[in-house]
Amino acid sequence: MTATKARTVRLAMVQMTCSENQKENTDKAIDRVRQAASQGANIVCLQELFNAPYPCQSEEHFRFEWAETIPGPTSQAMSDVARDCSVVVTGSIFERRAHGLYHNTAVVFDADGAQVGFYRKMHIPDDPLYYEKFYFTPGDTGFTVAKTRFGVLGVGVCWDQWYPEAARLFALKGAEILLYPTAIGWSAPDKPVFGKSQHEAWETMMRSHAIANGVFVGAANRVGVEDSIEFWGASFAFDPAGNLLHRASHSHEEMVIVDCNLNKINTQRTYWPFMRDRRIDAYSDLTKRWIDE
Repeated sequence: MTATKARTVRLAMVQMTCSENQKENTDKAIDRVRQAASQGANIVCLQELFNAPYPCQSEEHFRFEWAETIPGPTSQAMSDVARDCSVVVTGSIFERRAHGLYHNTAVVFDADGAQVGFYRKMHIPDDPLYYEKFYFTPGDTGFTVAKTRFGVLGVGVCWDQWYPEAARLFALKGAEILLYPTAIGWSAPDKPVFGKSQHEAWETMMRSHAIANGVFVGAANRVGVEDSIEFWGASFAFDPAGNLLHRASHSHEEMVIVDCNLNKINTQRTYWPFMRDRRIDAYSDLTKRWIDE
């Protein structure tokens, strides 16, 4: 019997701080992509809204000026570095779609610089220090995937990562790697009481997506303190069996770089055949808000 040739891609996730200067942030992110490429990365994931401070800690109209069109300066910079370094690049941008209409949008550029992925964040939170409903309209793209030179990506954005339905739909459309540009952190009052359990819940949810769908999963999170939020950092990647491949620190800028043998997806799904045994005839109630008996 002939052994299956390994189909391995190198995945990098960039964890960085952000300043008030959007150009400086973009330049830093592009430099990190170049560094990742120099270390053999094929796919590079930037964090949520990587070119600006996280805007949603309060409701301020002037922050809509941070948004831009797609195509626009930031997406063009992503395209250029993808082409120049022959890597796939993804991350999320504060998108100005029209007057008064804004989204949190993930784009994917293939290794030739062509845009092959476009996804508008579907799940929009409204919590203390995360007033995203003020800024972002829920996405209308559905759960799209990006077919790239190095693999099929499902790219959600932050709050999307808590929803198993979203992860499943990405996987059912052929995603081999789920990526989540993220901005998640602690408030000072919450950290001593809830900090450990909050962080562990995040990793547990993401690990479950890897296991339940038999895919690689990665999150690129912000780091550092911005106003009232201490971002967790701790960017990570899991393999299809739920094994932790790498976790970054809570406090420093760094890159998570891991090798992903995409053949493990088929191996995992044949040993744990969740896809085979799904009862698709019995799940219609999942489209209901609640089930009243």
